[in-house]
Amino acid sequence: MESIIANKDFWDNPEAARPVLQERTLLSGKLESYKKIETAIDDAEMLLEMAVEEGDEETVKDVALQMDGVEESLSDLSLKLMLDGEDDSATAIMSINAGAGGTEAQDWAEMLFRMYSRWVERKGFSMQMVDYQPGDEAGIKGVTFTVSGEFAFGYLKTESGVHRLVRISPFNANGKRQTSFASVFVYPEVNQAIEIDIEDKDLRVDVFRASGAGGQHVNKTSSAIRITHLPTGIVVSCQQEKSQHRNREMAMKVLQSRLYQLEKQKQDEKMQEMHDSKGEIAWGSQIRSYVLHPYQMIKDHRTNHETGNSQAVLDGSLDGFIQAELLRRSHAKGKA
Repeated sequence: MESIIANKDFWDNPEAARPVLQERTLLSGKLESYKKIETAIDDAEMLLEMAVEEGDEETVKDVALQMDGVEESLSDLSLKLMLDGEDDSATAIMSINAGAGGTEAQDWAEMLFRMYSRWVERKGFSMQMVDYQPGDEAGIKGVTFTVSGEFAFGYLKTESGVHRLVRISPFNANGKRQTSFASVFVYPEVNQAIEIDIEDKDLRVDVFRASGAGGQHVNKTSSAIRITHLPTGIVVSCQQEKSQHRNREMAMKVLQSRLYQLEKQKQDEKMQEMHDSKGEIAWGSQIRSYVLHPYQMIKDHRTNHETGNSQAVLDGSLDGFIQAELLRRSHAKGKA
């Protein structure tokens, strides 16, 4: 790669150079992480030998703590090494939608939104709201937002699917157990170097008044935008910005990413199968169950990874589930 970049003709085409530079940056980061781990292990080994010779138990304990950190770094690096997909380093566009069930499902959708928001905070990533549709009484009907950070899409792509919640309903006076569903879909933000042609004649643009959380400041004007792509039936909307122009810009960005993902699915058999099965999984076969009653258990049905610490997961501790699914996909890819 360095020899390619060193070629005198490399900078003649800046657009073609950009992905090569991005790949070099990603590979350099992984190599640097490996070198740091290697150095930490060597230092710990040397320190341990000295501590054993001198009978220094405190230092032995310190080395054990250092190795815990090394183990965590190794786990993080192994995770990054699995993120080798074309779009894994891209910003993620994430949509959460409540299933059938009214207030119960809408409350569950909001719980999922909070869970992913907390995960974003834990990772040191950033998020930006695109669209927010409040529930009728509580919760949300749907929300779309972007997540930016190192390998954001690579991590979050594992979360696409139907999520099921089982709990005692807080909205039922009889205290009955309730099952609710919500769907999560994740798309990569389109690389601006890739052109997606969208013709005006293929679009239907509706303007309406924004409402709900984040929209009070624009309720007096029709600034919210809903765009329907007629050939595919894809609908995107944005009402979070004050100006109609900015909302249209954000909605077009999401539409562009959705169309880009659709094209990739047509070229990739596995992605195509996932796309075709969306109708089948709607409130049917879930990827993960969150049981809060009569016992505490969260289980991923693809990997069988599970935990009884449901509160930690709902507070954003998702890395165990993400890593298990990435490992499953990596093994499946290796067998193919």
